[in-house]
Amino acid sequence: MHKIMISVGEASGDLHGASLAEALRQLEPDIAVFGMGGQAMRDAGVDIVYDIADINVMGFVEVIRNLPRLFRLKDSLVALMAAEKPDVLVVIDYPDFNMRLAKAAKKQDIPVVYYISPQVWIWRKDRAKDIAAMTEQVAAIFPFEADVYREAGANVTFVGHPLLDIVKPNWDKETAYQHFAVDPEHPVVLLMPGSRKQEVDQLLDIMLSAAEKIRRVMPECQFLLPAATTISREMLQNKLDKYSLPVQITTGNTYDLMQIANLAIAASGTATLETALMQVPTIVVYKTSPITYFIGKQLIKIPYVSLPNIIAGRQIVPELLQEEANADRVADEALRILSDWDIYSQTIEDLIAMRQTLGSGGAVRRTAELVLEVAAQQAGGKE
Repeated sequence: MHKIMISVGEASGDLHGASLAEALRQLEPDIAVFGMGGQAMRDAGVDIVYDIADINVMGFVEVIRNLPRLFRLKDSLVALMAAEKPDVLVVIDYPDFNMRLAKAAKKQDIPVVYYISPQVWIWRKDRAKDIAAMTEQVAAIFPFEADVYREAGANVTFVGHPLLDIVKPNWDKETAYQHFAVDPEHPVVLLMPGSRKQEVDQLLDIMLSAAEKIRRVMPECQFLLPAATTISREMLQNKLDKYSLPVQITTGNTYDLMQIANLAIAASGTATLETALMQVPTIVVYKTSPITYFIGKQLIKIPYVSLPNIIAGRQIVPELLQEEANADRVADEALRILSDWDIYSQTIEDLIAMRQTLGSGGAVRRTAELVLEVAAQQAGGKE
């Protein structure tokens, strides 16, 4: 029986960790999987030793403020690795933390597979060599990403993008309309303020103010807020109570909800790729501290921040950042998309074309096979 440790630091990583754990168990039913994650990984049968709901840190300045706590967490996971001696450590995204953990695993002779690796093709390309030195395998999700890591000397396997396997509805549209109690004759708008408390604090009020403005022009609009597993319903409801706007908070079946949505207003991150894959026109919004934004602008050398635009190589969804992320701008963009069929249909066509550039499905199973291959090599070396 193999023993696999997984480390994730945010809701999107929790989703990928859960899918990977399920694929590992399909290939090896008695496998032991444990590590740091959230509710999705717990539901997938992973033994969660630290719940990521307690992290919720983003931005350069914000991370610095929380460094002591993060260092203590890293030390406890390093001690756990020494005690449990997993055959493989799988680190998923969350690079500033996971790279330190991977380096510690290397010192313990525990092979590391990096899945959803740092986006070195966007910024800090020098990281690729560091990751090559500390990993046994990089499971690359973009073909151009695989090339960058290969040039840096890493062992790379291009597995494809896991969201192609994950992002799909379970219900037909009629069932979804009934479940979420929405009228198919009127627009459905999703409010997606992110999976971190700090994001919700910064963005949800902007989204709700924009929604009020949209509803004045389109009173038939229906607003739904799919809650991230890392955000409490109480926190969301406290925000909603300040507005006289009917907003339905939903939990679970998010892709079933997306398939009946006409528009999403979403924090920049994995969620924008999920909505894109579900062919939902999306307005990307983001705000962070001025210092964090300034540092990011100096380091990031590509013109876009959202994954749909980065993958497409051009703007196919609007991005409203910092001062532009305000209620008036968000409402204007939303009304422009919802009221102009030519813009709306062209956006759908662009999203379909973007999806096609990501190739076919099967990424999660290929990654699970790769992890088990590395685990078998490690177990063989122990004998």
